[in-house]
Amino acid sequence: MLDLSVIILTYNEEIHIGRCIKSVLSLTDKIYLVDSFSKDKTTEIAKSHGAKVFENKWENNYARQFNWGLDNLPIQTRWVLRLDADEYLSEELMKEIEKRLPLIDSETSGIILNRKQNCFNTWVHSLELLRIFEHGNGRCEERWMDEHIVLESGKTQKFENYFLDHNLNNFGWWIAKHNGYSIREAIDLLDLEFNLTGQDKVISGIGVEASEKRKKKLKYAKSPLFWRAFAYFIYRYIFQLGFINGRGQFVWDFFQGWWYRSLVDAKILEIKQACGNDPLKIKKYILEVYKIDI
Repeated sequence: MLDLSVIILTYNEEIHIGRCIKSVLSLTDKIYLVDSFSKDKTTEIAKSHGAKVFENKWENNYARQFNWGLDNLPIQTRWVLRLDADEYLSEELMKEIEKRLPLIDSETSGIILNRKQNCFNTWVHSLELLRIFEHGNGRCEERWMDEHIVLESGKTQKFENYFLDHNLNNFGWWIAKHNGYSIREAIDLLDLEFNLTGQDKVISGIGVEASEKRKKKLKYAKSPLFWRAFAYFIYRYIFQLGFINGRGQFVWDFFQGWWYRSLVDAKILEIKQACGNDPLKIKKYILEVYKIDI
């Protein structure tokens, strides 16, 4: 077994959690769930596969929940792997981690992994993410969306093989989930514009590709509402040749790249029409209407 712990955040993930845990069992037996009091069989399934379950109330913020896990789980390993319940390691990545992780030098504190995204049985998107990091040398940045692990020090290495994001829920579930995401994304973009949280907008220490994506998001936040969502769809589907990858790619680029981001912009427009450009009024409105305390 490797000197590795795995942290998985869960809430009602019974259709995913077994697959996720099985993909890391050959690497470690130190698998920890931070569960938000699931009402289905998530914790029962996890325990049956050897995972240790801890419960903590969800505060509508992924970073706070994950960092609670870092602070409260009995982790004694050098390395921590962050996985979502609907993600799992490919066979090739399992073998690569097993071979390479024990050989990592002391100056390295983070490992960049490649993630592939599935939509309607089509692999539509890939992204490099910092997902393995030294315990005590990395935390999840406090953001409302697109949270990354940020290292305090040390360099990173990149592994070649993929872990996979394949959610098994129906498309109506995906729509409802992204409707919920949209207000958090709106808060994130308003924070970039008005600094609602008063926190630094980290663009380094999260991996090269993720850092470049963050820089593009800063530019995106300054672009006109609605036009930017349309332009993003055109960029992904036309200029990045999404149209050659079939119907699954179209669904992903249209709904995730245009529909979702237009929904985000509609909520930003709603908030600005109600509050103008006053940060205090914006924060009060979001608390009163969406019950989110920034």
